[in-house]
Amino acid sequence: MNSLHDIDPRTPVLVGVGQASERLDDPDYRKLSAVGLAAEAAHAALADTGVDPALVGARLDTVAGVRQFEISNPGASAPLGKSDNYPRSVADRIGADPTRAILEVVGGQSPQHLVTEFARTIASGDADAVLIFGSEAISTTRHLAGTDDKPDFGETRGGELDDRGFGLNGLASSYTASHGLTDIPSQYALFDNARRARLGLTREAYARSMGELFAPFTTVAAKNPHAAAPTERSADELATVTERNRMIADPYPRFLIARDQVNQGAAVVLTSVAVATELGIPQEKWVFLHGQADLREKDLLDRADLGTSPAAITAALHALEVAGIGVDDLNVLDLYSCFPIAVSNVCDGLGLEADDPRNLTLTGGLPFFGGAGNNYSMHAIAEVVQALRAAPGTYGFVGANGGLLSKYSTGIYSTTPTNLRDDNSTGLQVELDSAPNVLVAIRADGWAEIETYTVQHRRDKVLGIVVGRLDDGRRFLATGIDGDSELLDRLQIGEPIGSRVFARSFGPGNVVTLSEERMDELRPRAIPQLRNDYQFATVRRTGHLLEVTINRPETRNSLTPQANDELDQIFDAYFADPDLWVAILTGAGDKSFSAGNDLGYSASGKPMWVPKNGFAGLTSRRNMTKPVIAAVNGFAMGGGCEIALACHLVVADETAKFALSEVNVGLVAAAGGLVRLPRSVPEKLATEMILTGNRISAETAKSYGLVNRVVPAGTALDGARALADEILTGSPTSVRISLQIMNETRAVSDVVDAIDHRSPALDELLVSEDLVEGLTAFGHKRPPEWKNR
Repeated sequence: MNSLHDIDPRTPVLVGVGQASERLDDPDYRKLSAVGLAAEAAHAALADTGVDPALVGARLDTVAGVRQFEISNPGASAPLGKSDNYPRSVADRIGADPTRAILEVVGGQSPQHLVTEFARTIASGDADAVLIFGSEAISTTRHLAGTDDKPDFGETRGGELDDRGFGLNGLASSYTASHGLTDIPSQYALFDNARRARLGLTREAYARSMGELFAPFTTVAAKNPHAAAPTERSADELATVTERNRMIADPYPRFLIARDQVNQGAAVVLTSVAVATELGIPQEKWVFLHGQADLREKDLLDRADLGTSPAAITAALHALEVAGIGVDDLNVLDLYSCFPIAVSNVCDGLGLEADDPRNLTLTGGLPFFGGAGNNYSMHAIAEVVQALRAAPGTYGFVGANGGLLSKYSTGIYSTTPTNLRDDNSTGLQVELDSAPNVLVAIRADGWAEIETYTVQHRRDKVLGIVVGRLDDGRRFLATGIDGDSELLDRLQIGEPIGSRVFARSFGPGNVVTLSEERMDELRPRAIPQLRNDYQFATVRRTGHLLEVTINRPETRNSLTPQANDELDQIFDAYFADPDLWVAILTGAGDKSFSAGNDLGYSASGKPMWVPKNGFAGLTSRRNMTKPVIAAVNGFAMGGGCEIALACHLVVADETAKFALSEVNVGLVAAAGGLVRLPRSVPEKLATEMILTGNRISAETAKSYGLVNRVVPAGTALDGARALADEILTGSPTSVRISLQIMNETRAVSDVVDAIDHRSPALDELLVSEDLVEGLTAFGHKRPPEWKNR
């Protein structure tokens, strides 16, 4: 190891750490905001340097803040208000005026990641003194939000801010959300149940092991003055489900999951050796970063094994490698502990036991010390620094986890002087990313095997969630069906992993049962047939023509999931009925064909889904072998335009306007517009329409081939009927087979190959009654009588 004489003056060194906290039952409870808690921790960190805090504060050129939960996603709320520039609000309170202010992305990896980042920044000469901090006042916010005299934590600070955004890519998807995975415990539960299956343990034995893993954490938390729940508990207390320790998401009762109701803040001061020397900070305060790594795991459903995180294990091993030590050389550790799997995964990789005499935490862990939002590991770093100062020359390890075992940042610390060493996180990330992804089936139908699962115990119901593998190896998500006690019993009482289940897909998502017969009993396949009692549409049948009207004029015929589902059922019946040969789709009133997605409904927070066949039951429908004509009256905006694009033919009145307007409300034309429009009009025009959301008139749309006919205002439906009559004079079999062959050859780029494509539909045509009738009628010079067979 280096002596201080060998150390580059640009070498980064931690010189101050601080923590702050308050509980609701404290005698001196002060109702501090998140800014107030961070400022207290920052004051403590500056004072911890051993020199005048004002001198250190004046030297700060950079402040970096970890996000609170209330600013961690676009829909998060701040009931008591928030600062518009959290880092600078904290800086103001400690009398600092830094050049840079940073607000980090979301994730529990943030504290260690920021320390590593700014250690490099200092070493490169781009910063001299940095304050990193974070805080949460969730307990106070929840306690006071409904009171008459609630405080106002809102601040309009303004000023320069490097806001790095949420960084949520890959951490959530509409697919997981549509299958109930909207909460963090349920998703981690999938990991722990997968690990249990790999280890071959019973649920009772695994519950006991989780209790034994976390019982020592409670002992540490009970002695920590900053702990939110300083109560020592036995392994049995932690693992046994009781009224107080109720099940949240199998296998987790409440005591085994991160506790977010905290009031906590933590901060660290990082400077160069030169600045620490200049400020006169005593060397016994200095702690060096000896090794580090930052790695990211594949997204949840892409992972080969849901019971482990190779990225976290690799990050831990690599940081040790960079430091030039082994796990046995560590004196203290703090492993991120939001859920048992976050700890056991790293223990598996490092060969650590639950009863390691060094303890696996210095704080008490997230369920007991408290999960201070994204900032927990700042407290871990503060505790490690204090422990290393008390035992000079020893080593400490911090493992910081973010997302769904998604991001892992590690740091190895010691008072022993060392220059900052390079790590190979970039190269290791390339290796991790190169592993093949598991194929995922969005729509799952048929027999499958349970790979892992959880059971959510909500206030209003119990929901089983399954990750399965179809017989072709593709992975899928599914839920149980309300009222299916057979599946719930298997998930809660039996040993479900490896069990055979039957999957079936519907618009809202996939469901599973223990047998196909049970599926047919609980979710029978609907028999396609028209009704007279639709809520959001009307139908009119005249001979072989079906007219469908979207009947929501009060919302410009915009569509909710329920409206889309009705239209899907209507078009299922149309395509299944051999006596219906042509369909027309229009909108009620004279203002709008359809405004697409009902944005008011979307903003309400209600579940969003579309049928398997897409918007209006058309935009994702395959094998549309009977013509559908769009009669566009007024606006065809967003999803309404996409519906028109999905129709075979379009008749528009002269007032009609077409636009893919999604970009104007923060969406994209994902229901086919991004695909069909560039295939229908010149690419440059399509790109302009997609990127600007600009409207085009009916005549312009006709000039580019988007519209077949333009008719006078108010006559779109009459025009569509006239076009339908022309189609109905021809053979419905010929019409149907023509559309089928057009569908079959659409993806064949070579013209001759497409012409030579051998379609079974041609064989059907050659033996059809309509072919015979057409030739016979022609020979007899009479109108044909078509049968559609």
